Amino acid sequence: MNKIVRAGLWSLGAGAMIAAMWSLPACKRTAPNPYLDAAARAAAWVRASGKPGPDGMSWPSVPADPKEATLDLYSGVPGVVLFFLQAFHSTGDPDYLADARGGADYLLAKMPGVKGPGLYEGLSGVAFALEETYKAAKDEKYRRAFLDCLERIRSAAAPAGTGVEWSPTTDIISGGAGAGLLLLYAFRETGDRDCLDLAARAGARLIELGRPAHGGLKWAMDSEFPRLMPNFSHGTAGIAYFLAALYGETRRREFLEAALSGAEYLLSIAETEGDSCLVFHDEPDNTDLYYLGWCHGPVGTARLFYLLSEISGDQAWLEWVRRSANGIVRSGIPEQETPGFWNNAGICCGLAGVGEFFLDLYGSLGDASYLDFSRRVTARLLAKATAENGRMFWVQAEHRTRPDHLLAQTGYMQGAAGIGTFLLRLAAVDGAKRARIILPDTPFPR
Repeated sequence: MNKIVRAGLWSLGAGAMIAAMWSLPACKRTAPNPYLDAAARAAAWVRASGKPGPDGMSWPSVPADPKEATLDLYSGVPGVVLFFLQAFHSTGDPDYLADARGGADYLLAKMPGVKGPGLYEGLSGVAFALEETYKAAKDEKYRRAFLDCLERIRSAAAPAGTGVEWSPTTDIISGGAGAGLLLLYAFRETGDRDCLDLAARAGARLIELGRPAHGGLKWAMDSEFPRLMPNFSHGTAGIAYFLAALYGETRRREFLEAALSGAEYLLSIAETEGDSCLVFHDEPDNTDLYYLGWCHGPVGTARLFYLLSEISGDQAWLEWVRRSANGIVRSGIPEQETPGFWNNAGICCGLAGVGEFFLDLYGSLGDASYLDFSRRVTARLLAKATAENGRMFWVQAEHRTRPDHLLAQTGYMQGAAGIGTFLLRLAAVDGAKRARIILPDTPFPR
């Protein structure tokens, strides 16, 4: 496509541009892809929310309340960078890479102020976004910044017990398990065994912190927190997932045994009636509340079961993946909401996360019914969107306990960046070989 035609299409707005591109004679396809169109519209909304500055480009988490952008992967600039990188990989449009680089430049300037090693809240999330930008842009400044982040993470690790820790927090979101997964990613990216060794020392400390229960092990988010949340984001499933990933890299038996113990504990407390597998939100307060998403539900917890099947060779774990999916299908969503699945469209707690999970299952297990359910969920997701001026966004309740607090967000886990990333993947389900950015806590293949 020549530059004049391309510039003219862009002036139409992102959604109209996609529709017009599909009509060009050079295109092999004859009909627009609704998922690609929606992703382009989400990107246009995020782009319009951006704030250029001397340090690069940033995006407030809530454009209606444009405070300074945050630096966490959960809701801040790193997640938006990853969305634009995925859009570049999926479409080849260099404008998306320019958007990602603007955000990465902002991270590079602001990363000295980021505290804590966490993956979704902390330096590990910044490091991941910078390395993925380096891989796309081939600009050494992003690799140097990634290595600087790694050095800060290394130097902040303190001896504890037989291993190391960064704080009393153990979890995927901001604690040792999430930082450990970033270190495993860094080892694969750089070949630096110091990263693997430090991850193993973090794993050794986490094993010590496991509490025997029901013939297995469970973990608290930290020793002072009054509730134990057993699922992925803040509890046993996420920590056991990291330990399983450690075994996959080191083949050290103690990591596999601890991961299996975590899984056995989860199965001991799971609701398995009707060939399903659902684990409650927390103890002691909410043992009868079942979330369905990534954070506290089967979308996250089934990642552990899938990874165990891969690293142990025991295919029996896939049955628990399928039963986790069954629990979601039989819940009544997406047509109705449940106490643990409310008005939320995002990756963390809502529709996009469920849709992505079933897309991953289709890609991994080949069962077309999973793709059908992913598309059914996505139909509901698109129906809940707000479309204005060629842009698309989602107004939702981030928190179950604040159903009237409705916001439209830009970020990855609760906003348009994560939703758009999922839509790009669903648009490519025809088998096109396109690079996929895989977060460090994702077990499913490319």
